[in-house]
Amino acid sequence: MIVDDEPDISDFLSTFFRMKGYLTHVANSGQEAIDNLVQFNPHVILLDVRMPDMDGLETLKHIREIDDQVGVIMVTAVHEMNIGREALSLGAADFVTKPVDLEYLETTVMVKLVSLIQ
Repeated sequence: MIVDDEPDISDFLSTFFRMKGYLTHVANSGQEAIDNLVQFNPHVILLDVRMPDMDGLETLKHIREIDDQVGVIMVTAVHEMNIGREALSLGAADFVTKPVDLEYLETTVMVKLVSLIQ
């Protein structure tokens, strides 16, 4: 699942991962991600930090209340170490900054998927 309030970014990431053979679902807000979490049961969530109404950290807290196994990778345009540390302490698997290194992001997704299998 790709969660970002900027359609250009979520569409780009969705297209990239679909071309790599992944099934994707896009949510345009934290609330939409939470509402769709049980229905789509994603293995990995790419979650934007800065979103209106409910930011990524608050969304992450709600996701963890519902599913403590899903891999959450936080994505942000702002490189703030304190936000990264907080995200990791809340259970995020990784924290990456925009512009996203797609090769690194795909590797991070694959590592998380492999860890779920084992």
